[in-house]
Amino acid sequence: VQLQASGGGLVQPGGSLRLSCAASASTYSAGAMGWFRQAPGKQRELVAGITSGGTTRYEDSVKDRFTISRDNAKSTVYLQMNSLKPEDTAVYYCNLVPAFQRLPWGQGTLVTVSS
Repeated sequence: VQLQASGGGLVQPGGSLRLSCAASASTYSAGAMGWFRQAPGKQRELVAGITSGGTTRYEDSVKDRFTISRDNAKSTVYLQMNSLKPEDTAVYYCNLVPAFQRLPWGQGTLVTVSS
């Protein structure tokens, strides 16, 4: 499996979740990794990215709430999501950030924020 996202679920507003993305070694070492999301009726968007050197970038709506990290020993990328809001509800995917490097999108993991 080149990319497998997991960790989604149902959480109340204000709650937290941690998503995991297990990658093959070749994919993990290919470059910057990112977490994307697609809400119903909306386009897929990049919400957080991390370079091989650990530099991170975030979409404005998730800054100070989400933290992306990577574990080189496990070829895994994480997304810690805190203070979740209903508008964070979406299917979350991981993939390489540069478009020309993207792999086929997997199933993703569904995050539902609702009371």
